[in-house]
Amino acid sequence: MTRAPAPSNERTLRHEVWRRYDGNDWQAFDALPPSIRQRVTRHSYDAWSVNVLMLWRHYKRSYGRTARAEKALIRYLDYCERLERDVFATRYGEQYGMPLPHMAAGCTVQR
Repeated sequence: MTRAPAPSNERTLRHEVWRRYDGNDWQAFDALPPSIRQRVTRHSYDAWSVNVLMLWRHYKRSYGRTARAEKALIRYLDYCERLERDVFATRYGEQYGMPLPHMAAGCTVQR
């Protein structure tokens, strides 16, 4: 039996770039260290807390529960955010024949 997808208000092309894991986003968010929670709230898109928690568990296994692990994950989240912006900018350029306006203007991400 195929499970029907959960209703979503996602209207971007993120599903083409990433896989969103199932789970309780609030519980996952609460399980993250404060520095990671702060970075997730500043992410320009929904960072998908369940996915971030899975990454946090991986980084903890690699580095231990240390500030180094937290900083490494934050750097990775920054990288993912840049990738998403680049994908959106490319699609925008293909669709409208011009660069994404805020990137063309050299603006920073509005948080």
